[in-house]
Amino acid sequence: MIDSNFIKNTKLGIQNVSRETLDELNNYSLSILKKNKDINLISSSTEKSINTRHIADSAQIIDFIDKNDIKICTDLGSGAGLPGIVLAILMKPKKPQFKVIFYEKSYHKSNFLKEVSKKFNLNTEIEQKNIFEQKNLQTDIIISRAFKPLPIIFDIASNNFIKFKYIILFLGKSGKKILNEALKKWNFNYEEKKSLTSGESLVVKISNLKKKNG
Repeated sequence: MIDSNFIKNTKLGIQNVSRETLDELNNYSLSILKKNKDINLISSSTEKSINTRHIADSAQIIDFIDKNDIKICTDLGSGAGLPGIVLAILMKPKKPQFKVIFYEKSYHKSNFLKEVSKKFNLNTEIEQKNIFEQKNLQTDIIISRAFKPLPIIFDIASNNFIKFKYIILFLGKSGKKILNEALKKWNFNYEEKKSLTSGESLVVKISNLKKKNG
């Protein structure tokens, strides 16, 4: 059950979350579980821990998102809508003009994203397209969770987007090593914080990404 105690117990730094927003997050969680019987949205082994493993894990980046210079967020390979739908639900009462664009090439997963977006009246745009085939994209922030490794996300940001400010990524226990390896080929700044749902994981916000010469 997602309620005020859930927000408190998972140490999410989210203030003044309304009852309606909590209900929507809970109903979204239930929608994933129901649809998971038909299509593979999340691993069956994480169904019992969906609220912590997926909802809270997605929600923890809200302090990276809730900024004045962020109006459009693009979620790559979103699948079930994690983290994009969670962010859209949380941001709806805070900033109604905030928009999430989803790139999900799967027909069935894209339809699920459309269904939940309509159900919760979210400001979203669902693109049933292969992100690797898209060009000249623009956004404020690129987010990706369990889609592709960091080097590939950096290549997508560099090759397929002509404008973006930040990239937010969820990294596992080797996150620091991955960042250090990336710094050999790329220049960038980053903010990091420990994941609230996994002690060995990191969440990072990348800015000023530019490929090194040579």
